[in-house]
Amino acid sequence: MEQFIKNIELSKVLDLESLVTYQEGQVISRTLAQGKNLSLTLFAFDKGEEISSHSSSGDAMVYLLDGEADITIGEDVFNVKKGETIVMPAGISHALLAKEQFKMLLVVVFKP
Repeated sequence: MEQFIKNIELSKVLDLESLVTYQEGQVISRTLAQGKNLSLTLFAFDKGEEISSHSSSGDAMVYLLDGEADITIGEDVFNVKKGETIVMPAGISHALLAKEQFKMLLVVVFKP
């Protein structure tokens, strides 16, 4: 049987936050799905780590599983905390900065 979501156990209750771990001075990622129309990736950012400004051809939704981040979309900076989500629209530059260690689930949806 083909598995569409990978790097995660199927048919089992899991704590999503525990599937990525913090590492000093690093951004750790774990890809769960990567396809033409959708990608799902877990990230763990150490404090002070960042992803510099870039844009995507898909809408990117961030859901914070832990910690706190400043997320810049265009010219606006949003402080996002555990349990909160924000969507970074396609074609608009965005960046992420770890105000403290944080973990997130990134869902990117591309045009079908």
